[in-house]
Amino acid sequence: MSKISVIIPLYNKGFIISETLNSVLAQTYNDFEVVIVNDGSTDNSFEIVSKFSDKKIKLFQQENKGAAAARNLGIEKATGELIAFLDADDYWYPNHLEELYKLYLDFPNCGMYCNRYQIKTTSKHFQTPTFNGINETYRGIVSNYFYSNKPFRITWTSALMIEKAILKEQNYFNESVSNGQDVELWTKIGIYHPVAISNKTTAIYYFNSSNSLTKRKIDEMQLLDFEQFEKHEKKDIYLKEFLDLHRFFYAIQYKSIGDKMKANFYYYKIDPKNLTLINRILFILPSFVLQILYKIKRLLKKIGIEFSTYN
Repeated sequence: MSKISVIIPLYNKGFIISETLNSVLAQTYNDFEVVIVNDGSTDNSFEIVSKFSDKKIKLFQQENKGAAAARNLGIEKATGELIAFLDADDYWYPNHLEELYKLYLDFPNCGMYCNRYQIKTTSKHFQTPTFNGINETYRGIVSNYFYSNKPFRITWTSALMIEKAILKEQNYFNESVSNGQDVELWTKIGIYHPVAISNKTTAIYYFNSSNSLTKRKIDEMQLLDFEQFEKHEKKDIYLKEFLDLHRFFYAIQYKSIGDKMKANFYYYKIDPKNLTLINRILFILPSFVLQILYKIKRLLKKIGIEFSTYN
């Protein structure tokens, strides 16, 4: 039995899974197992992982059910007390698990333990996330999780660790949601438990990787249900502000494909105080203009220029 179980959902990542897995096996902290769930891949992902002979690796298969179901099966198969997640196209520096475990020892009884991370937007450009009210040297318990969980998310899936018992307490990932299941679970945990953050950057999110779920259209996905958090939002203005960011994302995505009814449904659930001038201007633009803007945004991102609709 290992102290930490690393859960990797795998779907059509044959082009990068070897690099990802090698980054896990190179960890300086050694008391871990790797639980990989092949989620019905149609490429050579399963064959590539099968060639790894390391005894730490446990490989399971299921028919394609999505990342949430793959992670949930991984959690069920895990023997570790602590669960660290890693997407199959992301990367860990060698000290990733060591820093998370130190954080766990130094700040016990937290719901989530988070390292800092970089976002690789192009082959040559990295973005460094920032968090409200937290400077780059701070290490410890986040005083106001939902306030600080923007403009970037502290709890990025491939950079955090959680006790298995807490995941069980919250019934794991919601398999009926195909966009926002991670935000949903981290929000549930963040409401009831403190969150600790490290001052070490130990992971890379490959935003420009192919087969990204973010490339799917909004009307092809089952979305996060915000109603479950309404009573909590009334008590916590920062939780409301955080969730309104995601409501606006859904609203503007629906507006961009011409679905005014669903766009309005999300937009008018947002507290007007949480809408910026840019938000308001974007929302009144015609759909075809929004589509042009999204194309420009993608082109700019390829050369390392990033802007957000949340500003």
